[in-house]
Amino acid sequence: MKSATLSLLLAGTGTAAALNATAITTQYFGNDAPWYTDRIPLFETSNAALQEVYYYRWSLFRSHQRDLGSLGYLSTEFINDVSWQTSPWAILINAANYHLREGRWSRDRRFKEDYADVLFSDITVHTQFSEVLADGVWQGYLVDGVLDDAVSRLESMKGVYEVWNATLDIGGFDPSKGMYYIQPLTDATEYTIASIDASGGYDGFLGGLAFRPSINTYQFANAKAISNLAALSGDEVTATEYADKAETIKGLVQENLWNTTLEHFIDRFYVDNENVSYWDPIRGRELVGYVPWTHDLPDDTEEYAQSWKHLLDSEKLAGEHGLRTNEPSYEYYMVQYRYEGEQPECQWNGPAWPYQTTQALTALANLLDHYPTSAGAGIVSKADYNTLLTQYAELHYNPNYEGILNLEEDYYADTGYPIVGLARSPHYFHSGFIDQVISGFVGIRPSSEDKLEVNPLADATYFRLENVLYHGHNVSVQWDATGDQYGSQGLQIEVDGEIVSTSESLERVTIDLDRVTPPAINRPIAKSIQLGLDTAYPVGSVSVSNASESDIHNVIDGRVWFYPEIQNWWDTPSGNGEEIWYAIDFGSSVQVSRAEIAFAVSDSYGSNVDVPDGYRVQYNDAGEWEDVSLVDGGEYGEAVGNGITDVNWEGVTTSGVRLLFVPKEGVSVRLVEFKAF
Repeated sequence: MKSATLSLLLAGTGTAAALNATAITTQYFGNDAPWYTDRIPLFETSNAALQEVYYYRWSLFRSHQRDLGSLGYLSTEFINDVSWQTSPWAILINAANYHLREGRWSRDRRFKEDYADVLFSDITVHTQFSEVLADGVWQGYLVDGVLDDAVSRLESMKGVYEVWNATLDIGGFDPSKGMYYIQPLTDATEYTIASIDASGGYDGFLGGLAFRPSINTYQFANAKAISNLAALSGDEVTATEYADKAETIKGLVQENLWNTTLEHFIDRFYVDNENVSYWDPIRGRELVGYVPWTHDLPDDTEEYAQSWKHLLDSEKLAGEHGLRTNEPSYEYYMVQYRYEGEQPECQWNGPAWPYQTTQALTALANLLDHYPTSAGAGIVSKADYNTLLTQYAELHYNPNYEGILNLEEDYYADTGYPIVGLARSPHYFHSGFIDQVISGFVGIRPSSEDKLEVNPLADATYFRLENVLYHGHNVSVQWDATGDQYGSQGLQIEVDGEIVSTSESLERVTIDLDRVTPPAINRPIAKSIQLGLDTAYPVGSVSVSNASESDIHNVIDGRVWFYPEIQNWWDTPSGNGEEIWYAIDFGSSVQVSRAEIAFAVSDSYGSNVDVPDGYRVQYNDAGEWEDVSLVDGGEYGEAVGNGITDVNWEGVTTSGVRLLFVPKEGVSVRLVEFKAF
């Protein structure tokens, strides 16, 4: 059910409006609201679906932040583990650009900065999938304006870029063409036209190496990012070298991957076998053909603008409930090749994928914002952006869960029903949405210059986005077509609580804005994280005999979410009056002074769980367990369900801590996470 908007006007004529942060975060996040209050920009709009999904996507973002302890945080793609991730960290890089673009709007910069550190470290396999990591860092810099953080990774960016200039089994560089090729599976898009046709129509999971618009555009974007950061750091040699690389790729993509017959950017085959021939074009259009605009590669011409006709054509890429990944005219459109048991598996031969929908929406926003010739051709409009963004929002209402917000892997574009509904699929973070709302709908166009540029694509009676941390300032953008919602008609831009610009219409506004240093990142390190079951320390244990090793590990794995569909907790036995404990053995002496405890409560799935009436924390003192001394002689606060219970005590050096509690009579306690700092 789509919720009503919540707003509160501050008293005083002409005073900036403010959203009721407490009411909004409580409405959408319940007891977990404190995690969000200072971390996310608040948003409301007359488009109810956009508003509700906006907050759902922040819960998705929060739930996919995995704490790696001393390594910081990363964003996961699947909320639980899958066999093809880089373990034990759960690294999958194919959606990392989305994760970084979503994370750049968090007021807590730690998540994107820690993640970038992980992505450019030696624990990440940089050819795991095609990647656009350097661009992700650049996009983050455009929002926060902190050059030192971005430039610190410059040498690593160059190293990752050059990895793709080899000849690899899964892709690489063809010096005879000066272009990059990849198999669709490694491009995170198995069973595309290239791989299916390369198999003669019989398969398409592996193989199908092709010069794709995606991998070549990614290398273009990465080269541009490296060049831009090098220029800002004063390294003109690197800046020129990578600017030249980007310009070369741009020319070759336009020359070789633009198909004049299909009026679209398409693949050419690298593979040469009995079914397909090297350098031949594939025989149909795919949604991936819009990726060049996602990263501003194409020239602004009427010829290239023709590609956008296909995005809106119901017989081509426009499904009733989502954008198709290729067209119904393709011989193997929606033919199902792969199953897990009887359940359909992932394919890209027609289903609607949030992954590429995100790319297409970003591409369209770029086109409408700064491609005047293409936008002026009259093929696509702001109204189309709003229609597609709303359609994408509606896809989040999962009909298999009676309309509960639960984004899965892919969908039937003509019905909106999920296709892949496997155990790994719920609450899937393989796409973006927050960025499309903020940079597209609201229209904050991040810049490397000392300016704030706002160009809303919104088609709405009203909207307000509040407390965006941009170049160190708090920025809010408000639109009220009638003045009835906020008491002030028109477009209004606020910086640090002051109204700095107004307009009667939704139009581009540019404001000079000197950047200031944003608040320093706070990086408390959890001492309790056990990355994998084979990790010696830290290790958990419990006082009862019915707990599995994996359930015990769940409580210290660095993951916190309160989605009842996906287990990642330990349920105690039903309460019988006895005290139960969960202990963490650090394996050596560490200093700890506080804990974050995540309890879950009964949910719509009927689990008989609740928080305990009370709890306490002990530490190991030379083999004896002693109660911690709370800070300032305080008392334990009330246990919070589906949120974080914080406990602070006088710091101790110890080899272990444990949480003790008595479950209520006949009810289990569900312990999601026990973090010690």
